[in-house]
Amino acid sequence: MLFKQFGDKNLPAVILLHGGGLSWWSYKEIIERLEKNYLVIAPIIDGHGEDGGETFVSIENSAEKLVSYIDNNFNGKIYALCGLSVGAQIAVEVLSLRRDISEYAVIESALVFPIKGISAFTKLLYNLFYGLIKQKWFAKTQSKSLCVPESMFDMYYKDSLKISKQSLINIAVSNANYALKNTIADTKAKALIIAGQKEMRIIKKSAEKLNGIILESKLFIAPDMKHGELSLKHTDKYINLLEKLFSN
Repeated sequence: MLFKQFGDKNLPAVILLHGGGLSWWSYKEIIERLEKNYLVIAPIIDGHGEDGGETFVSIENSAEKLVSYIDNNFNGKIYALCGLSVGAQIAVEVLSLRRDISEYAVIESALVFPIKGISAFTKLLYNLFYGLIKQKWFAKTQSKSLCVPESMFDMYYKDSLKISKQSLINIAVSNANYALKNTIADTKAKALIIAGQKEMRIIKKSAEKLNGIILESKLFIAPDMKHGELSLKHTDKYINLLEKLFSN
């Protein structure tokens, strides 16, 4: 896991964890807005982009690496931990591991209900179709399904060529098998739980579950939005939600 830093090191630290198949650049506009008032850390999750040479193992493994980074660089506590999709699952796992690691949390489109029977199907799928990832036409289709803005397509395509088949399989399997830990109820973080109105029911159900378990949390269903669309395409709305959370 690699870590990019933006802003003054003396300012409160905010970590932004990207979604699967993306990288730090998916938060580029948000980083540019936040770095005026915060030290922004944008990790590159194992297997992605510049860290494509490191095979992604699991959400739990990534969470342990992030906790170690926070311990070593911020004495075990940051101001805010934010994540999208797989990044949100990693954030949830971190909050489950350490109750006081972050003052605030933003959890967007996190799946916390395991989907049975996904492992064998996923391995077969990627063994059959992994070669398509290198085709630009296929990458365009994938980027649209992930709500990647057109202005970021070149970065998306360049990074998609670096991800290994094993990392893709591990990401998909870990994402589908992730189960919420009971210790998430102990977190002291004030959390904003986000899901898009047009997302799959299981994602909205996951958001409702998190909202019900995390004592100091609020649920926001983004009107007419798909998976990850809020942070990826609506910077102003996302920033406004963060500012409202932090001000409380």
